[in-house]
Amino acid sequence: MKIRLNRRVFIMFLLFSALNVLSVIVLKVGLPDAAAHNVEFSTPTLTPSGGMLFPRESESREVRELGGMWKFRADMSSNRNAGFEHQWWTKPLQQTGPVIDMPVPASYNDITQDRQLRDFVGWAWYQRSFYAPASWKNVKQRNVLRFESAHYNTIAWLNSKEIVRHSGGHLPFEADVSSLLTYDAPNVLTVAVNNTLTPHTIPPGTIQYMDDTNKYPPGYFVQNLQMDFFNYAGIQRPVRLYTTPSVYLDDVTITTDVDGTTGFVNFDCAIKGNNTAVPVTVELLDKTEQLVSKVTSTGKGQLKVANVKLWWPFTMSSDPAYLYTLKVTVMGSAGQSDLYRLPVGIRTVKVTSTQFLINGKPFYFRGFGKHEDSDIRGKGLDYPLLAKDFNLIKWVGANSFRTSHYPYAEEIMEMCDQQGIVVIDECPAVGLKTRENFSNQTLAHHMDVMSELVRRDKNRPSVVMWSVANEPASQLPEAEYYFKTVIEHTKHVDSSDRPVTFVINESYDTDKGAQFVDVVCVNNYYSWYHDMGHLEVIQYQARYNLQQWYQTHHKPIIQTEYGADSVAGLHMDPPMMFSEEYQQEVMSNYFTVFDQFRQTYLVGEMIWNFADFMTAQSTTRVVGNRKGIFTRQRQPKAAAFLLKERYWKLANQTGPDTNTIHP
Repeated sequence: MKIRLNRRVFIMFLLFSALNVLSVIVLKVGLPDAAAHNVEFSTPTLTPSGGMLFPRESESREVRELGGMWKFRADMSSNRNAGFEHQWWTKPLQQTGPVIDMPVPASYNDITQDRQLRDFVGWAWYQRSFYAPASWKNVKQRNVLRFESAHYNTIAWLNSKEIVRHSGGHLPFEADVSSLLTYDAPNVLTVAVNNTLTPHTIPPGTIQYMDDTNKYPPGYFVQNLQMDFFNYAGIQRPVRLYTTPSVYLDDVTITTDVDGTTGFVNFDCAIKGNNTAVPVTVELLDKTEQLVSKVTSTGKGQLKVANVKLWWPFTMSSDPAYLYTLKVTVMGSAGQSDLYRLPVGIRTVKVTSTQFLINGKPFYFRGFGKHEDSDIRGKGLDYPLLAKDFNLIKWVGANSFRTSHYPYAEEIMEMCDQQGIVVIDECPAVGLKTRENFSNQTLAHHMDVMSELVRRDKNRPSVVMWSVANEPASQLPEAEYYFKTVIEHTKHVDSSDRPVTFVINESYDTDKGAQFVDVVCVNNYYSWYHDMGHLEVIQYQARYNLQQWYQTHHKPIIQTEYGADSVAGLHMDPPMMFSEEYQQEVMSNYFTVFDQFRQTYLVGEMIWNFADFMTAQSTTRVVGNRKGIFTRQRQPKAAAFLLKERYWKLANQTGPDTNTIHP
């Protein structure tokens, strides 16, 4: 058995030059005589041109949801190329062969009983039709088609004309379709998505062909993952059609500061559609919609807020997550104006050698690693699940989570802003394990992804730190320059100067990247992945590890992962691995160590994981990863009650006053 990187291999190459220029994705699948289809993707820009403001309705903007049931077909041809060979985007999808109904947003993998579709790798095709309102016709406005994300590479056509290509999942992309909309017939939207992972995608993976025809049929291949979660795919977040006036607010960048009781909101608006500067009025409204401050300029300035109400994390204030509204009015031609409202939280973030400060006060992360993952919908956005998760987060007494291991839906981020849940915002760079993963090709794409992530989430008060990777092979020589470059780039594109980190599972004495981070984030699983069953070594090893990391770098530390799998309802006394009792014992031993360092340089603890989640099948995974304190169906294990007791105890020690804040 061997890996072939020739024309027989089903793979997508992202070809970036050292100057970060051309990105080309080439899909080559099947037998030696199979035709290959070349797909060229857009040039990585490192600093994306144009804004990516979340679509919000206003007096000047309309937003239409294009979710629901779409027609769907996975390209099961031997080379996964039939859709391009026969130009499926030019005709009704049902004319190309069998189609099924597929919900959007949702992952397609778990919707049917088809094992082939669950594990499918390659191009999957979606199509739906919609009407454009006649009131939009002959109006001077932009009509924009937006995808909140699709996984991982996407091409979209409207009325048989290509409108956009995007490389990478979890982040939004859009296209101005004003010239392509029809008003006297249905508009047909066709989308092709491909979930193939290569050594240069973020996250990476490999395609492996099995050449032994005594064991495997000809052309048999598998997608090897370098991440411990299922490779869900499809249109997993909303698709929207929205409008703006012809002269419009394209982007706005907010930074905030505080001096005593006065708050400052610095704004920088990017206006498009005009040849000359136009008046821009920026107003700040409080929760009761009363005007607090106002400035008229050409788009850049500062608002001063007397007796400012700060944005505080959950449990740090009796009035947490206070949000003002920034109202931007752009005066265009012929009296036409564009209005956009942005929630704004005024707060500061600072890191010292031993503390993480929010609004000048020490902040201790009580949280989780999470996943966007649930039954049936996979990674698809689901509002009831979103509401349930936030109720559970607050029930446990948590104040934070990390978006492991990719950016979460903007609807989730909105909830964090509104409810005071602090976020470590992580990009999809999980599984950078080989030297090939640290190539110039990957580096260029990685920097592009960080630019897109910062562009999307830069104004969110809940986002207090960026994470550029999870558990990379940071001991490799290539890692030093790689992470120096990615971290410097991230700081350059974020004008608010948030701290930057990546999450480490290498040893303190071999890692080459932590020297560049602001906060050291460490993962380890004592008595689980090694010294299995030996609970007695946890405290010794965890204590030594924290001490050595601090002595090496003199930076605050967050324990971003620890824990153990447990099968709900499995009980063993004395505790044994996979029992609920063993999971509790692991946690309790870690708690003892955490308490020894909380008053010095440990600034947070985040258990892995919030809930059980799906992974690829293996002998070490019993229908997924079972390290959740909740089941995949969001029912509490015994560990949830233990964590709830601890988190509320910690919250009551650091709350707004000496009174108990837990009901």
